Amino acid sequence: MSVLSYILIIAGGIFYATGGLGLLRMPSLYTRAQAGTKATTLGTMLTLAGVIAARPEWTLKILLIMFFIVATNPVGSSTLIRSAYRSGVKPYGQPEVDDLSGFYGKEEEQ
Repeated sequence: MSVLSYILIIAGGIFYATGGLGLLRMPSLYTRAQAGTKATTLGTMLTLAGVIAARPEWTLKILLIMFFIVATNPVGSSTLIRSAYRSGVKPYGQPEVDDLSGFYGKEEEQ
């Protein structure tokens, strides 16, 4: 393997570790989800880029995997956050403005 592949894989591992630290340190579900999602997306992209540098013949398959991760990770995260908000999970502290309070009103619940 080339030095570039090692650097990219180690950088991906650092982003995974940072995401794990963010999950431990952040005060609420909403900030934890943001830290975890962003770190795992970038960590995965760097790790897969390192694999591409090590095994160029796998480039097409790995680019397809990268596309699906970039397309599904934010959607999954926002869906989890939306369901937490609609379940009544309160953010840390007292937010000054809640722009979604009128959007997810009682009229949608059945």
